Amino acid sequence: MRYRALGKTGIEVSTHCLGTMMFGAVGNPDHEDSARIIHTALDAGINFVDTADMYSAGECEEIVGKALKGRRDEVVLATKVHFPMGEGRNRGGNSRRWIVTAVEDSLRRLGTDWIDLYQVHRPDHTTDVEETLSVLSDLVTAGKIRTFGCSTFPAEDIVEAHHVAERRGLMRLRTEQPPYSVLARGLERSVLPTAQRLGMGVLTWSPLASGFLSGAYREGRPADLTTGRAKLTPHRFDPAVPGNAAKLAAVERLAVLAEEVGCTLPELAVAFPLVHPAVTSVIIGPRTMDQLTSLLKGADLLLDDAVLDRIDEIVAPGTDLYQADGAWQPPSLTERAWRRRPAGERAAAG
Repeated sequence: MRYRALGKTGIEVSTHCLGTMMFGAVGNPDHEDSARIIHTALDAGINFVDTADMYSAGECEEIVGKALKGRRDEVVLATKVHFPMGEGRNRGGNSRRWIVTAVEDSLRRLGTDWIDLYQVHRPDHTTDVEETLSVLSDLVTAGKIRTFGCSTFPAEDIVEAHHVAERRGLMRLRTEQPPYSVLARGLERSVLPTAQRLGMGVLTWSPLASGFLSGAYREGRPADLTTGRAKLTPHRFDPAVPGNAAKLAAVERLAVLAEEVGCTLPELAVAFPLVHPAVTSVIIGPRTMDQLTSLLKGADLLLDDAVLDRIDEIVAPGTDLYQADGAWQPPSLTERAWRRRPAGERAAAG
């Protein structure tokens, strides 16, 4: 296992980070088996574990907390806040009111006195970024968290947050956690260069491109749309959809390349994000022990320039062949009111 500095935090983390989203009701409901997977990852040299309060409605944090008993000091533990937790208003978002409550809930579920990296899970344009940075800075001062960052933020929001922090004398976002894979390289245009210029650590998620780079989905093979991610979003995996056909065509070429390199397609996929100079660590999210061990086999895989040039030929730098599941979309695209003047105003102007 290799290790890198997490931005300018002074913290050293493994280049493979154990993502735990699949532990709990959403993935592996067996707490003891999930704990064994966590322990195996730690024994293999992984010292970076990432979770979130909303994974399986808090159950995932409880699993991680139980698994880390007796080993807490050897782990850089990261979790997140933003998504709604339970019924009722004001139980989500990036406000001081919610974050103060959410961090205490996470500390309790994780069974720890501190969180090493506390991440804002998505942007919240209903909350002034100064409000968010202020409470996060206070939590560092209080010793509840060691440092903080963001997840799936666009470059412009990252820059705004750093500008506000400098102007108001607040602590800065130290990390970003974006989706990044061979099939989703759009981040190379702005997010990754921005993070690099600002000295941020970057831990990337979805290296297997929502399963497309796992080897489970191939051209000419019937697609099982009744299980896993395909059951939740069948349109993303249906080979009859033109965009999916383009992904499958790229997967075939990447599979050939992996065979020539002497590795598996997933190993090639996980090794790819770590080549970018902005990336600190890549998150792997196994549900089973077999998935973990298969991914760890490629932990020492280094891709040379010849292989990277071939990858660039298959998927050009800065190109997205798909939109990562769960990636944030700005309200300027998702809400019509952000794109259209009110009808009355349009009529008057016409």
